[in-house]
Amino acid sequence: MSYEVVVVMDPIGSIKIAKDSTFAMLLEAQRRGLKLWYVIPGGLSVDGEGRAQARLAPVAVRDDPDDWYTLGPETRRALGGGDVVLMRRDPPVDADYLHDTQILGLARRAGAQVVNDPQGLRDLNEKLAALEFPQCCPPSLVSREAAALKAFVAEHGEAVVKPLDGMGGRSIFRTRAGDPNLNVILETLTEGNRQLVVAQKYLPEIVDGDKRILLVDGEPVDYCLARIPQGDEFRGNLAVGGRGEGRPLSDRDRWIAAQVGPELRRRGMLFVGLDVIGDWLTEVNVTSPTCIRELDAQFGLNIAGLMFDAIERKR
Repeated sequence: MSYEVVVVMDPIGSIKIAKDSTFAMLLEAQRRGLKLWYVIPGGLSVDGEGRAQARLAPVAVRDDPDDWYTLGPETRRALGGGDVVLMRRDPPVDADYLHDTQILGLARRAGAQVVNDPQGLRDLNEKLAALEFPQCCPPSLVSREAAALKAFVAEHGEAVVKPLDGMGGRSIFRTRAGDPNLNVILETLTEGNRQLVVAQKYLPEIVDGDKRILLVDGEPVDYCLARIPQGDEFRGNLAVGGRGEGRPLSDRDRWIAAQVGPELRRRGMLFVGLDVIGDWLTEVNVTSPTCIRELDAQFGLNIAGLMFDAIERKR
């Protein structure tokens, strides 16, 4: 069945194509001969008849770091049955993001295939979603109460505390019992006991990497990208200088994927990134998981191709 690909993403002119998974998806769609449409940032709306529509432009892409895209003339049209819509905006999942998922829900009702499912994007906070699989997770606490979080740190000796809406390693703190900065860290993150924060027992295995495991329709890619902290940095995120090293999945990695994958498939999460440190699941990334380009380059894969195969099986 013929279809067109509509991408909702951050500004295409500012991406780094060597690391951008959305760009890999666009290259694969173009290779398959599909027409590509780029939604102008802020371009989703609802018309007077209650239909999801978008202000968009045809886009052609090239794997050239100096000249990677060309946009055609803008137009405005409804989204519906002939469209596969890739929702690839980065967090934060704020009110504007949630409103866009509601509009994409209308597009889905009109027959568009939306990846990932808009309802799932609203339901699955990337920090909280991991806790739906407690058998896979390290000891964790989610609370607004600084006193409870402080007690958790005291119980486990050392912990990582982070906001629920961050990405790329932003505002993640490693702290320990007796840390003279712990009170101010918790005061800052909770905004005076008003904002939810997640605390997790510190996992020393982070020195060997924070593994990104990609799931395509619930099934794991055979290799993960271990993002290894560099220098005096404890975070492995590539956005803060972590080094990416590809590795085959371990038996434990596959077990975690088998625990998580079927439920995410049921909820329409076709492309997902699991974050695993040592033997423990720490996050479930559903908004705009990355690492396609790095794994493709290291192992000769075509992960975006697997994703489009899954899309086409569902049409």
